[in-house]
Amino acid sequence: METENKKILLVEDDPNFGTVLKDYLAMNDYNVTHAKNGMEGFEKFKKDDFDLCILDVMMPYKDGFTLAKEIREKNEDVPIIFLTAKAMKEDVLKGYKVGADDYLNKPFDSEVLLMKIKAIIQRKATDSIADSKQFEFEIGNFHLNSKLRFLTYKEESPIKLSPKENELLRLLALHKNDLMPRELALTKIWRDDNYFTSRSMDVYIAKLRKYIGKDEDVEIINIHGEGFRLVVKSEVDN
Repeated sequence: METENKKILLVEDDPNFGTVLKDYLAMNDYNVTHAKNGMEGFEKFKKDDFDLCILDVMMPYKDGFTLAKEIREKNEDVPIIFLTAKAMKEDVLKGYKVGADDYLNKPFDSEVLLMKIKAIIQRKATDSIADSKQFEFEIGNFHLNSKLRFLTYKEESPIKLSPKENELLRLLALHKNDLMPRELALTKIWRDDNYFTSRSMDVYIAKLRKYIGKDEDVEIINIHGEGFRLVVKSEVDN
């Protein structure tokens, strides 16, 4: 996932720590705006579009929770990561209630923060595709109604897909004749990207291949190390 030009708002009142963290993120190709308190942070947020916000919880003038509420009122979707020196359960719960996507206790490993940022930005990017409102698809001689989970071949009785079969075929249909990245399905459907969920997805791909085998014009191609393509050959050839 490309990180270059992704904009991060860092709101941290410790000038030394804030500067070090800003420089570290900049070294990893992020465009970072640093605000030194909550009031300044909100002013900067209103003036630009950010891909992610990193907010210190304990700050003068306006704490991180209050700032997060204000940010959420203007933008429901921008990811928020809280930084806190207090590992209290009440603070963590409060943070999630005001819309936090993740939490890190100080001191933390900067590489862990980097991985969290990448994962959250990637998840938001894939959500925008997968959250498309389209639910009916023509796939060769098949018709997919993903609301009802019906896959119908010509005039035959529809097959009722399982929830995961349905979600996976819908994602493939959204990317018809194009690459559907493996990570997209794993993070969107399985909410995880590891060896076991990856093997599970392969089982579902095999099931979908059996269903669509009736139409020689349609196939699911494995793109090694990348993902899958739902191909309608007549559309590609034309």
